[in-house]
Amino acid sequence: MPAIPTPLLDVPGLPAGPADIRLIVTDMDGTLLDARQRIPAGLWPMLAELRGRGVLFSPASGRQYATLARQFAEVAEGMVFIAENGTYVVRDGVELSSDPLECATAAGVAQAVRRLNAAGGDAGAVVCGKRAAYVERTDEAFLAEVRRYYVEHRVVDDVTAVDDDFIKVAVFDFHSAERSTAPALAPFADTHQVVVSGEHWVDVMTRTANKGTALRALQRTLGITPAQTMVFGDYLNDLEMMDAAEWSFAMSNAHPDVIARARHLAPSNDENGVLRTISRVLGL
Repeated sequence: MPAIPTPLLDVPGLPAGPADIRLIVTDMDGTLLDARQRIPAGLWPMLAELRGRGVLFSPASGRQYATLARQFAEVAEGMVFIAENGTYVVRDGVELSSDPLECATAAGVAQAVRRLNAAGGDAGAVVCGKRAAYVERTDEAFLAEVRRYYVEHRVVDDVTAVDDDFIKVAVFDFHSAERSTAPALAPFADTHQVVVSGEHWVDVMTRTANKGTALRALQRTLGITPAQTMVFGDYLNDLEMMDAAEWSFAMSNAHPDVIARARHLAPSNDENGVLRTISRVLGL
């Protein structure tokens, strides 16, 4: 059984002085954002301080690149965005890496969601391309969820007929994603990743795509080691990221599997855990 991470306020391994951190990567929902999905006000002055120290801050999210870029518009210059669960990594509008999804797989997932709904389910597919996200459902309840994560989205008659470079299919389930949509998409797990990324979301990606893979590629590009990297996460799509950094923190509100995988615990997202931890470790 893996060791339980040590709570932040009682960690023998934390340095007495500032640690040599060069890269900080954080998930958004359930991690940096509070329960009302607000960015903590203290982040903006902290980003200025980190930039002055030569520390790169990178959001890593299942959210769309366009959504992340808008959220951080005033400080986006030089920032690396690990978007769409690591399938699309962008800096200053330039793609650093991507892990495209086959068109046939994207169509197959969308068709599986249609069958799920025909059998009584209540889900909607979001086919994620590099240019936009595409949906078929037009009801306001579903579109409200889509807008939270995909500011650049388009309603189309048939998502299987869209022409774009696909990187992921996200499925929103109004019931439990883990108990409803994930089993319906189980046949894709033989060749692809089917990841429960939230209570109501499931993502289908290539076998090799995840935040951890994207983070390791970024470390190689920048010449930054795992010992110089700090990561924060709360859900199953953050698991691989925990393995790519020696300073890995699960939020206290995290999924038990993430807590088991991380080296340390941070205070919850509603306790400003990311900023408090950064301040403690870097001596800000």
